[in-house]
Amino acid sequence: MAAELHVELVAADRSVWSGKATLVIARTTSGDIGVMPGHQPLLGVLESGPVTIRTSEGGTVVAAVHGGFISFSDDKLSLLAEIAELSDEIDVKRAERALERAKAETDAAAERRADVRLRAVAGVH
Repeated sequence: MAAELHVELVAADRSVWSGKATLVIARTTSGDIGVMPGHQPLLGVLESGPVTIRTSEGGTVVAAVHGGFISFSDDKLSLLAEIAELSDEIDVKRAERALERAKAETDAAAERRADVRLRAVAGVH
């Protein structure tokens, strides 16, 4: 059996995804990080960005995450996000409109959130 880690992706308002994975890629204030089974313990601050989870079954789960914390110890990874949406939950047209509106209003934070949502749908890290 391949090594795996237990992943919990939780937003402020709900549990978003939970399961076994072989790799998780997330954006932190220190840059992008990949966590695999056996990784050294870590605690970090999440930046807005896509989180990619390679499941033990060979699938891929992508979520748009906006802020929060990442913690890893004893092959248990917790992603505690302020906001998190799975890519298949994102309304692409709505996200595109939000991006255009943010650009027109020069709202950099809103523009970043909309961009992250669209990148999560596209599977671009």
